[in-house]
Amino acid sequence: MLPWKRVLRPLTALLLTAAVAALPTAAHAASAPSTGWNDYTCKPSAAHPDPVVLVHGTFANSTDNWLVLAPYLEARGYCVFSLDYGQLPGVPLVHGLGPIDKSAAQLQTYVDTVLAATGAAKVDLVGHSQGGMMPRYYLKFLGGAAKVDTFVGIAPDNHGTTLDGLTKLLPYFPGAEDVISSTTPALADQIAGSAFLTKLNAGGDTVPGVHYTVIATKYDEVVTPYKSQFLSGSDVHNVLIQNLCSLDLSEHALLGLSDRIAFHEVANALDPAHATTTNCLSALS
Repeated sequence: MLPWKRVLRPLTALLLTAAVAALPTAAHAASAPSTGWNDYTCKPSAAHPDPVVLVHGTFANSTDNWLVLAPYLEARGYCVFSLDYGQLPGVPLVHGLGPIDKSAAQLQTYVDTVLAATGAAKVDLVGHSQGGMMPRYYLKFLGGAAKVDTFVGIAPDNHGTTLDGLTKLLPYFPGAEDVISSTTPALADQIAGSAFLTKLNAGGDTVPGVHYTVIATKYDEVVTPYKSQFLSGSDVHNVLIQNLCSLDLSEHALLGLSDRIAFHEVANALDPAHATTTNCLSALS
């Protein structure tokens, strides 16, 4: 094994450890009483007939990613659900790390569970980061388009990321991508130009029958360049949050975790018939 490889493996483990440490509330939240969402007795209303399934990002889970957005949508009358996916053996709390095609299959199973419990015909999907991209595999290859009405991606890596150019250095370290693929497959899948993304985006970004919204921030430091998040298609609404509020400084994480301006735009996408203007004051809504 090359010397740098001996460093890369423990470095990956350190990254996982750091991700856990960065989520001080996650362990408590996971063991806390129900926050109100994931209530399988919830029956969708006539006003909001589609349950909303929230899809977390990489190094996140079904609770910590949605501590603000889930109650926000519940307060607006939605049945809200969230799943864990992409778990790795021996890695607690942080998920979204396994092969993305396998994670999409987990989403497929979960959506079927929600539909069976609620009696709804379709769901709406809202995802952050990887969670704003992974469901596109479900829609395109696993029959999801027949079961999904609206899909909203918050800071999604639809065309991968260069991590501000860092991924361009990988070819100079032979075997680096193999090490990443074997330890955290989802990270390798999200590198711009990966085999997974090449398959996902071949033949077009979208599939017929699904309404797509992408919400991005120009301050995104994780999915770069930020314009790569946007989709092309006949039923796509691409939103740069700074065009709605120039004062919004949210970067990648905050856009999905706590940005109520972005969340107001999510609500508009889920219920376009009753959409209202999104601006800086939406932070107070």
